Amino acid sequence: MRVWRSVRAGGDTKTRKSRRTIALPARCVETLRNRRADQQRQREQVGTGWTDNDLVFASATGTELNAANVRRGFRRVLDAAGLPAADWTPRELRHSFVSLLSDSGVTIDQIARLVGHTGGSNVTELIYRKQIRPVIDDGATAMNRLFPEDTRDG
Repeated sequence: MRVWRSVRAGGDTKTRKSRRTIALPARCVETLRNRRADQQRQREQVGTGWTDNDLVFASATGTELNAANVRRGFRRVLDAAGLPAADWTPRELRHSFVSLLSDSGVTIDQIARLVGHTGGSNVTELIYRKQIRPVIDDGATAMNRLFPEDTRDG
């Protein structure tokens, strides 16, 4: 997947150096295929009112999404999930992504490269990564390795 442009008042969000190719998980590929099918049905419903801009994510009529479109759609998803919309923003998905990868064992350096933090892993760790699992588990895990359970009858 390549991110070549983004609609923003200040211009393109990606510099030539920040453009990169990333591998997509199978679940994401399947979701994008489903999105394509949904969008085709949407085109057929709208008919001549559809503006084809060759966008993966577009408004109900095929035009570019603006920030209000994204926030409104995001709130609908939160409501459907039973989560309080006032407590979440689309930006927090980036923080959650970093935190979940970190908690599952991906190194901070790998995550920094994936999310495009060119200055190294400091920003990734200090700003984006939130501790999901208590650090105290690390000590218990180490002690279990050092002193395995006694298997003698006793």
